[in-house]
Amino acid sequence: MWESVELREIRVFLALAEELHFGRAAEKLGLTQSRVSQSLRQLEGKVGGQLLHRTSRRVSLTPLGERFRERVGGAYRQLAEALQASPDTGGTLRLGTFEPCSAGPHLNAIIARFEAAHPDCEVQVSEISHGTDPLDALRRGEVRLLAIRLPLVAADLAVGPVLTREPRVLAVARTHPLAARASVTLEDVADYRVTECFGVPRSIMRAFVPAATAGGRPLQRIPNSPVKPYEVASLVARGKVVHPTVPSFDDFFGQPEITYRPLTDLPPLESALVSRRDDPDPRVAGFLRVAAEVLSVS
Repeated sequence: MWESVELREIRVFLALAEELHFGRAAEKLGLTQSRVSQSLRQLEGKVGGQLLHRTSRRVSLTPLGERFRERVGGAYRQLAEALQASPDTGGTLRLGTFEPCSAGPHLNAIIARFEAAHPDCEVQVSEISHGTDPLDALRRGEVRLLAIRLPLVAADLAVGPVLTREPRVLAVARTHPLAARASVTLEDVADYRVTECFGVPRSIMRAFVPAATAGGRPLQRIPNSPVKPYEVASLVARGKVVHPTVPSFDDFFGQPEITYRPLTDLPPLESALVSRRDDPDPRVAGFLRVAAEVLSVS
C-alpha cells in the first residue's frame, strides 16, 4: 500500500521521530494530538509495520521506524526543496472562503490584479462547507489560501494580510425588545438566548459570541447549534435568538425582519487570508504580495 502514502503522513512521522513526543510534535505541526496519532496509524498501516513504540512515559522509534526515517528523511527534504524552487506559476490556484463576508470588498480586485500578472494562472474561489473544519481543507491542500475570520492561532499557518475590519453589531428581530435601543451591550445580550454556528473554529466562534460578559454572566445558548449562517438569520428573524455579528452579515444573510444595533463593548472583528507556512507553491506567496499591495491603497 506504499503507493497511497501521503506527504502529510511522512511529515507527521518525521516530526514525531524528531520530537519523540506527541504533544510537542502536534504543537510543531499545528495539529491536535489525535490528528497526529491518526496520521501515524494510517502510515503504519500503509508501510505494514509499527514505526514507534508508545507508552505512557516515552516514545521511541522501532527498528522499522529507524530504517524508514533514514530512507525517507532526505528524500522528503529534497522533494520539499524542489517544490519550493519550482518556477511553475500556471494552472489553478484554489482559494477558499468560510463565509462570503469574510472575503471582504477587495477580493475581486486582488484576484484581477494577480491574474493580470499571472495570465497562465486562474484563481478558483470556492466556499468551504459549514459543518466541516475549514482549516482541514487548507492543511490537506484542497485550497491553498483561505479567507476566514480572526482570531486564529495555529503554529503551522501564516495569517495575513487583513482583508476586513468591522465594528460589532447585534442582529435582532424588528419586534424584539432590543430593537428599540439606540445601542446595546453584551450585558443586555445576556438576558436573551444566542447561538453558535456548528463547525466554526472555537477561537473564531468565541470572538463572535463570547462565553460570558465582562461581569461574568454566561450567555444563554440554544441547545442545538445551526450549521448554515442563513439558518442563524432565520432564527434571528423569528425572534428565537439574538446574534452578535458584523454589519456585512446583512449583505449576505440578512432579512427584512432583522435590524442591527451597535454592540458597544466588543472590539471590531477582522478577517484575513491564511496560508500554510510550509506551502512551497510560489503562486501563494505571489498572491499574498498582490493582496498586500491592493489593500495598502484601499
